[in-house]
Amino acid sequence: MDRRNLVRLAPGAVLLIFSLGCALSGEPSPAAPALAAVTATSHTYLPFVSQGTPSPTGGLLQAVDFEYLGAFRLPEGGERPLTFAYGGNAMTFNPAGDPDGAVDGFPGSLFITGHDRLPYGELTDGSQVAEVSIPVPAALQTIGSLNRAAFLQDFADVSAGHFTGLDEIPRLGLLYLNTPATGPLLHLAWGQHLQPDPPAASHAWFSPNLAVPNFQGEWFIGDQGLDSVNGYLFEIPTWWADAYASGRYIGTGRYRDGGWSGMGPALFAYRPWIDEDGTPAAPGARLPEIVLLLYESSAISENFEHALANYQHPDEWEGGAWVTTNSSKTAVIFAGNKSLGDKYWYGYINPAGPQYPCVDDDFVGQFPVCRLADGSDCPAEDLVECSGHNDYRGWWSTRWDAQIILYNPADLQRVAAGEIASWEPQPYASLTIDEHLFFNPTGIEADMIGSGEQRRFLIGDVAYDRAHDLLYILELFADEAAPIVHAWKLH
Repeated sequence: MDRRNLVRLAPGAVLLIFSLGCALSGEPSPAAPALAAVTATSHTYLPFVSQGTPSPTGGLLQAVDFEYLGAFRLPEGGERPLTFAYGGNAMTFNPAGDPDGAVDGFPGSLFITGHDRLPYGELTDGSQVAEVSIPVPAALQTIGSLNRAAFLQDFADVSAGHFTGLDEIPRLGLLYLNTPATGPLLHLAWGQHLQPDPPAASHAWFSPNLAVPNFQGEWFIGDQGLDSVNGYLFEIPTWWADAYASGRYIGTGRYRDGGWSGMGPALFAYRPWIDEDGTPAAPGARLPEIVLLLYESSAISENFEHALANYQHPDEWEGGAWVTTNSSKTAVIFAGNKSLGDKYWYGYINPAGPQYPCVDDDFVGQFPVCRLADGSDCPAEDLVECSGHNDYRGWWSTRWDAQIILYNPADLQRVAAGEIASWEPQPYASLTIDEHLFFNPTGIEADMIGSGEQRRFLIGDVAYDRAHDLLYILELFADEAAPIVHAWKLH
């Protein structure tokens, strides 16, 4: 099949495999069978509060500090895998890219992954990386009128021969980082929806010269579970990492729906070189990490405690950045889809309408397959598998909003110091960005990704230009099957 295939896992279980790394949620919580006897549900709603002071020099970034600039299209590609269609799994900003771009006020370039790998030999050379220019974003109502980026480096299979077998709904992160020890490198995180057993290493680096990638790795992030480490990468400011994270300049993490990774976004600080000469750790090494953010996993408890405020299982957090603006404001941000449904459930879209659950009968009684917004169980009449549904199983909600949530770095400082638990920090603010999105105007794959308020996979990865206070966020399935890039100025 050209863009997706269906894999029969077991009688009554269908998992969609398609080329989108942040894609389908095909399995419930790993704790479900073990916790089937637990019937009481505790749902803790914590306020959006912040502890400590923001930074030595300035205040906290606020929602009003985000000025929307517009969007632009990615270059047209060729046949898969040399296309951005069904891609956009990972993205990072290169301040040294496209030297002529400074003339238009948008210097630098973006490295972005294209059409993802597909399993069972269908597309083993997917998830290639390309470098593109950054044209002037425009706030226009039609995608066809947006400026289009140009290729600076064509697609390259930089991970060829590595992360083999991790192609069942891959999860990727990218980070361009130039340090005195290593020089400029692209750091890579790699996983898949259902992680293998035994576990596979998850991190690596390669050269920004995509023709000669000089791949190094693969490494583990300490002994952390793979569901919480391989979804995004971003730079930790040098002064903060030196002061509080023992010189670990890279933040990595993942959120996996259903709470497998913890009931909220995870974040760890790490460094993959072992000396001042930038010598990479040996392949297979477990890199020492510092936990900065980690909520309770549903593998431990199905109760919503030690969780992100207003947590719901269908949440999606796909990218992040550690923001430090020229006006001395700061925040650690995550972007994605926030489930805000009156009801959410493990199962399928109900053909009768988005307000009606359609649970998977196979899991009724094993764990709470349907919950109300306050975390309590749905009434008995909702615990049925509707007729006429499609095969796109996962965590569904009556409503998602595309959101950015903001954390105080001082809270993460206290976690690193052991002063508070890793689940205590909560966002102090949030920003909904639905008004700027195109919401799949051609209706491609609507049966798989949903539509309207019941639309998942809206937001992809995030890239941050620290020098110019510019934030870039991918919107998935916007330009038919390809993503587009939205831009904000941070004040």
